Amino acid sequence: QLQLVESGGGLVQTGDSLRLSCAGSGRYFHNYAMGWFRQPPGNEREFVAAISWQGHTTDYADSVKGRFTISRDNTENTMYLQMNGLKAEDTAVYYCAAKWGIVNTNDESSYDYWGQGTQVTVAS
Repeated sequence: QLQLVESGGGLVQTGDSLRLSCAGSGRYFHNYAMGWFRQPPGNEREFVAAISWQGHTTDYADSVKGRFTISRDNTENTMYLQMNGLKAEDTAVYYCAAKWGIVNTNDESSYDYWGQGTQVTVAS
């Protein structure tokens, strides 16, 4: 069992930066590949970024490449999403998710555990 708690969301202006955190409780955090997803207002949840169990492999949605950076610190049981150059279209509830196994994926259905979400609002 793994519990995930996101933090770091908020209201920012276009061009600002935010860093989201996802804290995992439970054993074997390091055995999980992790991902960030988001759900914009009135839309389906979508993939943002993913990272393998040791952080050696990452993957990003085209819409955030070059602006967002995913990372993790297994000693702290925490994953991060550094978001730079925020745009109004980045406004969404951001969720972190964990998938048992070493390989990350952008497939939402592959993830076993989810956090409750944190709101990011980018004012234009």
